[in-house]
Amino acid sequence: MSSAARTAVLRDAVGLGVAVGLYGVAFGAAADAAGLDPWQALVTSLLMFTGASQFAMVGVLGAGGGGPAAIGSALLLGTRNTVYGVRLAPLLAPRGLARRLGTAQWVIDETTALAVAAPDRGLARLGFLAGGATIYVVWNATTLVGALGAAALGETAQAALDAVVPAAFLALLWPRLRAGAEEPAVARRVALGGAAVALALTPFVPPGVQVVAAVVAVALAGRPREGAA
Repeated sequence: MSSAARTAVLRDAVGLGVAVGLYGVAFGAAADAAGLDPWQALVTSLLMFTGASQFAMVGVLGAGGGGPAAIGSALLLGTRNTVYGVRLAPLLAPRGLARRLGTAQWVIDETTALAVAAPDRGLARLGFLAGGATIYVVWNATTLVGALGAAALGETAQAALDAVVPAAFLALLWPRLRAGAEEPAVARRVALGGAAVALALTPFVPPGVQVVAAVVAVALAGRPREGAA
């Protein structure tokens, strides 16, 4: 792999990792509002490390729901990580139980996007590891910050945090959707179709469910056809 390619992958991974990791402030504040102690919020981020499931869990707890309901909601949203794991296993090919467990802990939306977007296996591993490490460190640090005092943030600051993640994803996705990009046109149509499914469902389903539905739709649209070359 060339030095320029490595630099580009690291830039995307660290940039996206910092942007996404900062959203941990919002989770820390939400956990505090739901009645979790700061140490409980931090342990949740350290062990679960999947934002949608974490927000779903504290959302149910904050609304007065019980533990089983909160866990069930988190597990539902976490199913998409299983789909990602199936896709990433042959690409990253971690060896040994310890490496497999460590890799599984970092399988989330953003690390999957970074790995799949890389042009070869070496860069896929680099993007996954750099992105995963950056998000994990920043997410957990900002979770603690949020749990200790981010509830005092004003509405303007909260709105800015809400815009960080989609803006970062758009920056990563846009070059892959431009006319003349290297990916086949069918791949762009599948990606846009998945986005359309997610957007259409957003007003009607709990947060995160639209992501699961979009993943299923994309998987069905991209499955091999009988007789295809």
